[in-house]
This record gives sequence, C-alpha cells and structure tokens, in this order.
Amino acid sequence: MIERSRVWSPTNVAAMDLKIGPRGPGAFAFHESVTCKYLDKKLTGKSPKFACLIGEDDEVKVKFGGNNGEVYGEVLASRLLWALGFPADRMYPVNVICKGCPDQFLGIIRGNDESRFDPAVIERKADGTEWGKKGWSWKELDEVDGERGGAPRAQRDALKLLAVFMQHTDTKPDQQRIVCESKAKWPDAATCTDPFLMISDLGLTFGRATFTNANERSGVNLEGWRQTPVWKDDTSCVGNLPRSFSGTLSEPVISEAGRQFLANLLMQLSDQQLQDLFDVARVRYRLRSPGKVDSGFATGADWVEAFKAKRQQIVERQCA
Repeated sequence: MIERSRVWSPTNVAAMDLKIGPRGPGAFAFHESVTCKYLDKKLTGKSPKFACLIGEDDEVKVKFGGNNGEVYGEVLASRLLWALGFPADRMYPVNVICKGCPDQFLGIIRGNDESRFDPAVIERKADGTEWGKKGWSWKELDEVDGERGGAPRAQRDALKLLAVFMQHTDTKPDQQRIVCESKAKWPDAATCTDPFLMISDLGLTFGRATFTNANERSGVNLEGWRQTPVWKDDTSCVGNLPRSFSGTLSEPVISEAGRQFLANLLMQLSDQQLQDLFDVARVRYRLRSPGKVDSGFATGADWVEAFKAKRQQIVERQCA
C-alpha cells in the first residue's frame, strides 16, 4: 500500500483562498457561531478538546483555548498544506456555543446551560476512507515506489522539507494516516486503488521542535519559529528538525529536486494569501513567545515577514 501511495495533487496555488479555506459538506465560515451539545466521551491527545453534537447526528471534535497552541497551529498548517496540494484535514476557526459543557472547561457562561468557546476550531476529516489501524512513519515514506504509481522522490522530499519548514515536531505514526479517495475495505489492500499518505495532526507546528513536544515552545511560537533555521548548517541540504521522543522524522536529507519542488510551490503564494493565512488562524491572540507575557502579541504582518524570510532560505539553497 505504501509503495503505491501518493502525497501530492496539483492545485492552482495562486488562486487558493486561504481565508475561506476548503469548501464542501460541513464547511464553516470564518468565525461562524456554531451551537452544539456536549458529548461525554474520551478523546485522545493532551490538548484541550471535546466531542460535540451538531443537530441530531453530526458529531464533531472541538479544540479550544486561547493558550492552546494547537488551536492556531492546526489552522495554519492544514490550510498551507491544502493550498500547496498536500492532503490535510479541514480545520475551521469558529465560535462554539456548547450546551452542557463541564464548568472545568472554563468557557464563558451564557445561561441556559450554555457556554462559549472562542477561539476554537472544528475538525472535519479529509475526504476519503481511512485505511489501516495505524498510521505511517516517516521512515516508511522512503518505501514509496514511483514505478508502482507512488509519489516520486521530489514530491516526498518536498513534504519532508515542508515538515521541517513548519517545525512539525510530533511525528509519531499516529499523527499520519493512509487515506483512499475511493471506498476501501481494511485489510484488503486491493480495494484501495488510490492511496494517499497524509499528515493528520498538525497542532504542534510553527514553533520550535522540542524533544517533549511542548505546547508553548512547539505550538505557534513566533520567536521560536523565526529564530530556527530551515537548514541544519550553512552548506548542506539537511533539514533542521531534531527528533522528538515520539517522532519518526529527524534531520532529513533533501534532494535538489525536492527543494525546487517545494520552493516553486511556496513562491506562488502572494503576500495577501499569507496575510489571510495568519489572519484566519487568529495569531493575534497568541503571544510572540508563549509563556512570556512581556513578549507581547504578534501581528499577522510579523508572521508574514517571518514566513517570507524562511521561504527565502529554501529558495536560495542549492542541493547536490
């Protein structure tokens, strides 16, 4: 299955509306108010989140909290991947009105057993059928075979370099999924004729990769991200991404074809698209250096400047 998998599909990068984001069933407008009923069920992961029911049968996962870096990082990383052509879940920044949410969630009480959560994000899974009972590790990405219809090395290296660019720190297999665009039946691999490898959890991004996947340092930390070079040193094409305790990606070697592939995609993004990206993620609510109150709040323009500087590091490098 992995040998046959793709990682990228072409998009008209310059025409992608990063403010509106992916359309389709279940899409939400930016900062739309969504009312749902709390579901008492355990969700995996450490960041604040809960399950909620919209209407009779639309169960969604809500991530929330102004101090939760994943609320911002999920939107930033998923929309960037979507715009560039790499599959990702759909993340919508909304204003959630929860009926019956526990008081310990510290939502804003509204009466009638309702509380408000803002900022918050609702997740919609990527289109397709998940295949397998576990995800894939980044080591397995090297097993993809272009001769069997899988992604060529240039696209795979571009995905690795994009993970470095975003400082995607928590790269354990559970954070990646195999998805079939058509209906597929596990464990019969033959039922999936169009497998994609995708990153499914992107919350701890746009900071500095850490061994412990620390939320403050690794999740939308402008100062940490801005000060972290894309490359490990001044001459080689080794991505500057140290392994976390749970990670499977560490300091990947990037080919020239992979560097060029990603550089070409990134350069198609306009300043307005970048501004929209950081506006829709509401980075203005996040401290420049989380945990340090005196660092102040960053603006979208601050983030755009950092993005363009790091993009230039990819554009200017030449790989053997």
